[in-house]
Amino acid sequence: MAIPTSPPRPRRGRLALLLSVLVLLSCPAAGADSEFDDGTSPKFPGCDNTLQKVKVTYWVDGDERNSVTGISARFGKVVPDVASDAPKQPAVVPNPKNSCAKSSAQLAGSVAVAERGECTFLEKAKAVEAGGATALLLINDEDDLQRMVCTDKDPPPNIGIPVVMVSKSAGDKIQPAMDGAKVDIRMYAPVKPSFDGAIPFLWIMAVGNVACASVWTVAIIGEEPTKNDASLGGEENAEVVELQTKAALLFIVTSSLVLLFLFFFTSIVSAWILVFLFCLGGVQGMEFVFSSLITRMCDRCREAKAKLPAIGNVKVVTLVILPLAIIFAATWAANQNSAFAWVGQNLMVRCAWHMYDDFYIASGPYAEYKNHFQVASALLIAAFLYDIFWVFISPLIFKKSVMITVARGTDDGPSLPMVLKMPKEFDSWNGYDMIGFGDILFPGLLVAFSFRYDRAHGKDLTDGYFLCLMIGYAFGLSCTYVGLYLMKSGQPALLYLVPSTLGTIVLIGAKRGELSQLWNAKV
Repeated sequence: MAIPTSPPRPRRGRLALLLSVLVLLSCPAAGADSEFDDGTSPKFPGCDNTLQKVKVTYWVDGDERNSVTGISARFGKVVPDVASDAPKQPAVVPNPKNSCAKSSAQLAGSVAVAERGECTFLEKAKAVEAGGATALLLINDEDDLQRMVCTDKDPPPNIGIPVVMVSKSAGDKIQPAMDGAKVDIRMYAPVKPSFDGAIPFLWIMAVGNVACASVWTVAIIGEEPTKNDASLGGEENAEVVELQTKAALLFIVTSSLVLLFLFFFTSIVSAWILVFLFCLGGVQGMEFVFSSLITRMCDRCREAKAKLPAIGNVKVVTLVILPLAIIFAATWAANQNSAFAWVGQNLMVRCAWHMYDDFYIASGPYAEYKNHFQVASALLIAAFLYDIFWVFISPLIFKKSVMITVARGTDDGPSLPMVLKMPKEFDSWNGYDMIGFGDILFPGLLVAFSFRYDRAHGKDLTDGYFLCLMIGYAFGLSCTYVGLYLMKSGQPALLYLVPSTLGTIVLIGAKRGELSQLWNAKV
């Protein structure tokens, strides 16, 4: 992909970024949190509840643990929507554990915690209700949530207790705690607010980062020097980066294979491997960005070097920044569940973007990029098809959306980190809104090209392409969140961003008669 004409600069974070980015290059902008109804299961009196997302809070010997997420049934008593209306009740395991017969264990006034299997959901609910249980919490036999609905042949259930299911991984937290300890459970379904206050801030971050990455070289390095400027090193520092359009095919094949691997073999180990790769790229990205900022402000820092055994000359600023970056990344990795971990994650993601030399224009002033528009177009089209297939078409093959399933992760282990995150402070469910790395990287490649093209051809904001593409990117991202709100499901952002960016530059270029010039531009 990169062909240097002289000894190349160190490729900071290239492998780490490539491997960690492949998973969530085009992850959905956000996932649906509370909408489970499929619109196809039968509804009739006694079996017409709305399927709700349920918060299951539990205590072990009086110590409150992190809540887990469940789903309510089409039948049974409706789960309260506020915690104050939901009683805190003792949890009991029925006998038999699958609750397919009346329990020999005392269930009166308790939440029966039963395992899925052997009989229907209705039979389980009737059995525990007959034993005096006030609610039924079902543990699924797979790490997912199953819709508990009726069939056309079922009589009216007449179930008078709430019925909720949690995933196997959530059940693996609750069931072991019940061995020898007193466990209490509270189940309620908080109503999601109609307005997600985190989205405007995430929108500002995404749009701002595309703009900042596009002007990085000029803003931080200053006016771009020519390769032959002897005062800056001339040809000694020159580098020709030639991107190939076949990279688009490589992206779509490799990313699809990695995505499938994570879909079928998601584990704590694989998640931590991705966290490690992300931290590696983040460390090197922070070193690059902050070293660039310091040397921009301090000419003396640019030249200061120290000679290290077996390594050779190393910039002093690197020796200072790199250990601090390692400490920062290690602290973030060890505290991913803290309230402010998203701040550190966003910082590392933003720094890592500037390290992706082969794609972002922000790589430095001594590079000559060839066929940039061709490659940007190929990558955007490939990512566009990739998003549509793995979000909307994959459920027809794999029974669920592969992209959304991988992006959501599991209850155990770390979440996949290559995303910008913003906490939902006004949502009872908390959680985060997210936008994937690829949703900024790929459109950002084209926006950055437009900025460089405008400068090379003496165009300003009024007659250039950069402002038009920035407006197009902002509009496309806005459409993404409108689609998320209307459809209540995870949206592939590139479905909206590719037409609003690539479509914009193609239409304007064709109107101005400059499409051929754009296509063959080498800037």
